[in-house]
Amino acid sequence: MLRAMKTAVTGMNAQQILIDTIANNLANINTVGYKAQRATFRDLLYQTIKEPGRIVRLNYTAPIGIQLGCGTEVSAVERDFRKGRVLQTGNPLDVLIDGDGFFEVELPDGRIAYTRDGAFKLSADGLLVTSEGYPLLQRIYIPPEAESIIIAKDGTVSVTYPDEVEPEVLGQIMIAKFVNPQGLKAIGENLYVETPASGKPIEGIPGEEGFGELRQSYLEMANVDIVKEMVNMIMAQRAFEIASRVITTSDRMFEITNRLVRA
Repeated sequence: MLRAMKTAVTGMNAQQILIDTIANNLANINTVGYKAQRATFRDLLYQTIKEPGRIVRLNYTAPIGIQLGCGTEVSAVERDFRKGRVLQTGNPLDVLIDGDGFFEVELPDGRIAYTRDGAFKLSADGLLVTSEGYPLLQRIYIPPEAESIIIAKDGTVSVTYPDEVEPEVLGQIMIAKFVNPQGLKAIGENLYVETPASGKPIEGIPGEEGFGELRQSYLEMANVDIVKEMVNMIMAQRAFEIASRVITTSDRMFEITNRLVRA
């Protein structure tokens, strides 16, 4: 009975983490570039009471054994890096990566971070930055006298001026990809940093060698499936309730045992 209560507690803890993950997904349903998270589980250690295949009598072995599990735990919370829904904005500073890759931005401490959020802005001196003010690694400045901004599929950034026909090329936005993007560490603000699990970034030109191409005036929204998250939330709630009933039932069995002892 005590084992059952401890086992049920592990199930309740695991379902609580699942609910927390679902809540974060639903909270970021409108976050640009957000990638949904998914909790995965594994069973815990087993106590072997009867070893499978052991000799029970001369020339006879047990075809099955007796093993009692100790519950479950969350083994990982992984991200789904599939492409999210596309939103056309009409803003020339909004850029979508159509395929694999991340924008490279420089943090105040000098580290390089990676993001799928292409909702760029202009700083006071015309530097192309993220919504938090972090500049792109390529450091692209837009002149104040520019009439329009053109961002090509290969990342080339050009501007036109009122008195000139030909656009002026200012630079090129490069993107990076990873062998194992699941190994990236999220630090908030739609940013990730590399880890030993993700491997080193592979930088390339958008649209070439497996890198996604850029689409101006579009944004990639969150890839959260509301219906799926709601179904998962209901299942997690039911599993939590069932585990709590195991504790209640075990407690009642303890009560019955205590009464027998007193009798």
